[in-house]
Amino acid sequence: MSDKKADNPEAAEETPGGQRSLLDRLSHVLLGEPGTRNDLIEILRDATGRDLLDRDSLDMIEGVLQVSEMKVRDIMVPRSQMDVVDKNSTPENYLPLIIESGHSRFPMVEGDKDKVIGILLAKDLLRYLFLEKKKRAHFNVHDMLRPAVFVPESKRLNVLLREFRTSRNHMAIVVDEYGGVAGLLTIEDVLEQIVGEISDEYDIDDDVMIMPREGGEYVVKALVNLADFNSRLNTQFAHDEIETIGGLVMNRLGHVPRRGEKIDIDGFRFEVLRADSRRVYLLKVTPVEKKSQS
Repeated sequence: MSDKKADNPEAAEETPGGQRSLLDRLSHVLLGEPGTRNDLIEILRDATGRDLLDRDSLDMIEGVLQVSEMKVRDIMVPRSQMDVVDKNSTPENYLPLIIESGHSRFPMVEGDKDKVIGILLAKDLLRYLFLEKKKRAHFNVHDMLRPAVFVPESKRLNVLLREFRTSRNHMAIVVDEYGGVAGLLTIEDVLEQIVGEISDEYDIDDDVMIMPREGGEYVVKALVNLADFNSRLNTQFAHDEIETIGGLVMNRLGHVPRRGEKIDIDGFRFEVLRADSRRVYLLKVTPVEKKSQS
């Protein structure tokens, strides 16, 4: 028996039942397999270059590999930029925020952002809006709250995505090691790490930097050079230490703005359409009518 195994190396890999393990068979087939994740990515990129794999598929695979290495703290919306509604306020008071932000879910807090008591869905307020004024006084918005899900900053994104899918939750409140609220995260934030940024009405092509829209407004990428912006919109913005229109907006605001923030600069209103905790990505620019002096 031993002589037979010596003559036939594959026989030495057989299990007692006469079948090689799946791992052994895969190893046999994948001779020269990548030793590291970077090696695997290089092989996939090479396959893309030879038209064996399309670019979109490669981007998604790289996104999946990246998500498995990232943690919640890497992409969460920080506490300072969270849009929340106050338990002790009335819907009339926070409806403007809900409409302005365009979000579909809002943490409801009691007193401060460390006391999140639930998640309010914007669509649930429709019932309230259609009530007569007499009945609104008896309407309890707290009955519509969804339970808040809390996750640590250190949770891996792939684990969180699996939990989102099984629990059907779309938002998680991120807490730090002391139990305080550090930020929030949505399922869309995680998916965008895999499939890229999810399109909306303001998305423009990669090769377009300034896109005119109806009503005299423009959608502008924050990386547009000030000189190019001035040439296109006939403006005269300038700064010795700033090169981009996004940098100018951040400088005037004095902080990294969140989505929905607006500022008027020299006859133009800039609204932040897309931003994260580090930078601005997309702006809506609208001429502001100057009020005549009496």
